[in-house]
Amino acid sequence: MSTNETAIAEKLLQVNAVKLSVAHPYTWASGWKSPIYCDNRTLLSFPYERDFIKSEMCSLIFENFPQAEALAGVATAGIAWGAMAADQLKLPYMYVRPTPKAHGMGNQIEGIYRQAQKVLVIEDLVSTGKSSLQVCEVLQQAGVEVIGLVSIFNYGFPEAISAFSSAGIPFFSLTNYEVLIKLAVEHQLVSQNDMNSLLNWRNSPALWGR
Repeated sequence: MSTNETAIAEKLLQVNAVKLSVAHPYTWASGWKSPIYCDNRTLLSFPYERDFIKSEMCSLIFENFPQAEALAGVATAGIAWGAMAADQLKLPYMYVRPTPKAHGMGNQIEGIYRQAQKVLVIEDLVSTGKSSLQVCEVLQQAGVEVIGLVSIFNYGFPEAISAFSSAGIPFFSLTNYEVLIKLAVEHQLVSQNDMNSLLNWRNSPALWGR
């Protein structure tokens, strides 16, 4: 557990961007029952926490992807973070829609890009990795070189790690599920028994709570 990962997790808990409830789990779009709900868009309403996250993201990008020639945000939650990071790093920016626009130019990628351009994708969080990798595929099909993906938070699901590895796309997150849960226990936001249940959920989310 790095100091930076802990500091980021602390910010998520401070602004209530992450909600934990073992007794009354949330239902994801996939139908999974989950004891955690993460909404990093909440951070946008808190200037100091927002600035901290932005600065940490830029430091991570500068350290791990110095070859990046442009950033691409994932619509919708990744758009703001990608734009802020691109502004601080003085890099070109674009964002990618889930599907092509239904009218006008019909764009799926909004912004200017060029063939073989080295593009880093910016997400707010990674769960299974499916939607994030779909965006990477859209960019690759457009002819750019996707050099990696950076997110604020990831759940650490084995299937996501495997999917990114198979796609040959490295990804980094500012913090992760395990760090956040341990911090929540330290702050007495959840009990030790709840921690065990929370960690079991991460190991088998599709079956948890059934």
